[in-house]
Amino acid sequence: MKKIISTDKAPKAIGPYSQAVVLSGQKLVFVSGQIAMDPVSGEIIKGGITEQTKQVLKNVESVLQAAGSDLLHVIKTTVFLKNMNDFVAMNTVYESFFSSDPPARAAVEVARLPKDVLIEIEVIAELAG
Repeated sequence: MKKIISTDKAPKAIGPYSQAVVLSGQKLVFVSGQIAMDPVSGEIIKGGITEQTKQVLKNVESVLQAAGSDLLHVIKTTVFLKNMNDFVAMNTVYESFFSSDPPARAAVEVARLPKDVLIEIEVIAELAG
């Protein structure tokens, strides 16, 4: 059985998808790719990869909290970068959110992302408790 997760503390979905889905039998939450959008204004965060990565991870954290999880329970992330030259700067911010026992991760360069952002991150996490 799946449960749809939605919170106004993260940007609304900009397409036909849910912010996250909880797979109850497995105690897993699948968070859709989050971009650097301010959840209140709906505007893309100004600045470079550092500022955008911070906002993306704050959005991920908000969705996880709405689902009953948190960053400590993240199992796997996928990072989509517009430019792999941003990897080191992204990694510095990423490490500040996942400072101990980081999840498994893939990072790939893509041609383009929604709203022309520099980064998008999706995660899979276990439910807390």
